[in-house]
Amino acid sequence: MQSSAVPELAHTHTRPIHWLATATAVAGVVAFSSVLQPGAATAAQPAAPQTKSAPAHTTPPDPAAVTFPIECGPVKAVVKKRASGDLDGDGRPETVAVVHCDSPMGTPPDGVYVLTRGADGGKPRVVATLLDPKDGTTVTDFAVSDGAVTATLLGYSSADVPRCCPDVKSDAKWRWQNGSFVRSAPAGARSV
Repeated sequence: MQSSAVPELAHTHTRPIHWLATATAVAGVVAFSSVLQPGAATAAQPAAPQTKSAPAHTTPPDPAAVTFPIECGPVKAVVKKRASGDLDGDGRPETVAVVHCDSPMGTPPDGVYVLTRGADGGKPRVVATLLDPKDGTTVTDFAVSDGAVTATLLGYSSADVPRCCPDVKSDAKWRWQNGSFVRSAPAGARSV
């Protein structure tokens, strides 16, 4: 018979009194926690930046009402993704649209366009091209947040790479600065 180097502990053998004590303790915690409830939330939303000439609530421009500067031949241009936000700080939202030709084969390149409308609420129009489809790039992750547009771009290192299989991945960020959109790589971005 072998003896253990660890002494036998009393609590390693459960008895009905142990289960009763555990059940009582759990019931006490549940009952006590139901009495101590947090107060009602009173958080308020921060005021949105506004200018004197901008209406308080405007609808973002609709990409369906715009003709994009993309050559698609016999097929039509389609909006792949869209997001809205106030990119220039004027209190009116812009819409950013990722657009490509509705090609039945292959991976058509994307264009990224910024849409706005005048202070009078007129027809939406394209005011900036962030990514030209002629670059041959496609967009995967895409967002508008905190006044910036971010995207993950897939491209090709050379003309020898098959168009099905992009081999270059990069992150891009566009922000309105001094009257134009400036492209940079987001913090922590990496290329493959």
